[in-house]
Amino acid sequence: MENVKDLIIVGGGPAGLTAAIYGIRAGLSLVLAEKFSPGGQVVNSYEIENYPGFAEPVEGWELMSRMEEQARRLGTEIINGDIISVDKSGDIFSVKMDGAVIESRSVIVAAGASHRKLGVPGEKEFMGRGVSYCATCDGAFYKDRITVVIGGGDVALEEAHFLTRFSSRVYLVHRRENFRGADILQKRVLLSDKIVPVYNSVVESVNGNEAVRSVSVKNLVTGKKEIINTDGVFVFIGYDPNTAFLDAELLNGSKEVEVDINMRTKVEGLFAAGDIRSGSKRQIVMACADGATAAMSAYDYLTELSCR
Repeated sequence: MENVKDLIIVGGGPAGLTAAIYGIRAGLSLVLAEKFSPGGQVVNSYEIENYPGFAEPVEGWELMSRMEEQARRLGTEIINGDIISVDKSGDIFSVKMDGAVIESRSVIVAAGASHRKLGVPGEKEFMGRGVSYCATCDGAFYKDRITVVIGGGDVALEEAHFLTRFSSRVYLVHRRENFRGADILQKRVLLSDKIVPVYNSVVESVNGNEAVRSVSVKNLVTGKKEIINTDGVFVFIGYDPNTAFLDAELLNGSKEVEVDINMRTKVEGLFAAGDIRSGSKRQIVMACADGATAAMSAYDYLTELSCR
């Protein structure tokens, strides 16, 4: 079984890259499979100010670029492809990708999560024509224009504040009467003269012709409906784990991979780390810790396996 790796890591975000760094340093033969380019959702963050070791905020792409460079320098092989399935026969895992099947003795799933959709009329139709899930990517297109941000957590508050660099006005629509993001982010948003909070409200539809022109909003307390004219809609209402390629028996009700404190799943030799696993706080530093834990657990498993 010369072509069988010790470890396959699925996903190249903070958890996956950290797992690769720890796995390589432990002497494991491994490969990291990533659908797109390494970095995960973090590359879309314009500033990160809570990652230890950076006195000043660091841009998301820069932080992830450094992680990728470190992993590659140590010898991590990174391949691109969409993961179709992960199966186990005996002590060997088969990870099926589009165009290839890779075998290994252990697997760490760190495929992250994708932006949750609103599921309202017009969202899908205007995706890329006014509907976006990345202010860092598309914010510059809305210079001196009006934008709407939907959400009330950390990401929504961060992205709304970022959009003030370009937009003349930013409506921040949240379904509750108070934002739930970090206190420092709430203060930043509420002190901005460009951001208009719209509490207790939901967007019922995205409207336009060739591009977005407005959103229909309903107040959940009063029932009142109104139209907000806008050129761009940015959706930040949470994430859904990327677990479609995994057996449903491995998942909880939120479709996250169930793990214990050592990132072990119900299947021996299969681990999960980062935003994809149960109980994740979806923080970069915690995803890195997950990746390190999973790699160390994989090493322990492989050591035990070799003694059987």
